[in-house]
Amino acid sequence: MKRRTISISLLALAMTMAMSTSAFAASPDEPLLSGSSTEQPEICYPTYVAQSEDGTELRKYYDLGPEDDPAGIPRSDFEQDGFHYTLTDLLKQELPEYEERLHTETVSVASKSKDMATVLSVLPEKKEFITEDGFTGTLTLKLESVQVEVSGYGSTTKEISATRTYPNLSDQDTQFIPKTIEQDGKTLTLQNIEWQTDNTATVDGYAMGDRYTAVATYTGSKTSSYVKGYTVTAEYSGTVSRIALNKVRYVAIFEGVCIAPVEEEPLEDIVPTDPPVQEPGEAPESFNWPVLLVPLGVIVAAGGGIGIALFMKRRRESDESEGDAE
Repeated sequence: MKRRTISISLLALAMTMAMSTSAFAASPDEPLLSGSSTEQPEICYPTYVAQSEDGTELRKYYDLGPEDDPAGIPRSDFEQDGFHYTLTDLLKQELPEYEERLHTETVSVASKSKDMATVLSVLPEKKEFITEDGFTGTLTLKLESVQVEVSGYGSTTKEISATRTYPNLSDQDTQFIPKTIEQDGKTLTLQNIEWQTDNTATVDGYAMGDRYTAVATYTGSKTSSYVKGYTVTAEYSGTVSRIALNKVRYVAIFEGVCIAPVEEEPLEDIVPTDPPVQEPGEAPESFNWPVLLVPLGVIVAAGGGIGIALFMKRRRESDESEGDAE
């Protein structure tokens, strides 16, 4: 008996829950909530909007850069100026853009001389340039920026010589002749001696020289440096430009349908009417009974389940009391 009572109670509860779920089920038109959320792109705004004369077409132009996401272009329907607009097409085209800026370029060239005429001969007055990022233009030489520097030095060595005369020597002896001399900061070494007789004397009938002049030749080397060349630096300045394709134009085309205005009847023209008289034997107007019956069914089912449970409980108590009396 106890098991039967529990089974009947569970059955009544299950019926109640089933009817409650059917009555309060979500409408299929209601949006379902999702536990996951995706990041929405940033909304893009049109550069300008063009509308046809009759209002049946509206075009929105979006000029987007590389950092803009075209997914942010609105595509939903909207109403404007008495028309309902729906997106029919989204066009895409590369948008060339003209860019220009001031630019200064430094050049370096070689010159054999530092003379200004020679320097300017290697520096044209105007020159075409192309920058690393694709800008091109004709730049003009800035004369005040011209500088000339030595690019390098070289050296040469040559032989030098000098002559010294030493007169009135009593003998042709080299010990009286200096072995080195100094000239222009260079040390020269004795290379050769030529002897000349300055005076003769007669000895035993022979003429013999008794005074001499030494003509000494000294030699050495001299090293000198020279400029190999010059480096000329100068600046060219002017305007450079380019045609860049770093923008994209999107054209959103919307088709418009005229919205018919709703004419409201003036209040003074409204005449109150009596409710329709029901003829004998005529069926009354239909009433939406499901709206009323569904909640009532839930209440009846719940009450029935509770009543059955109470009845079985009392019966079980009555049987137990009769068993005790016996």
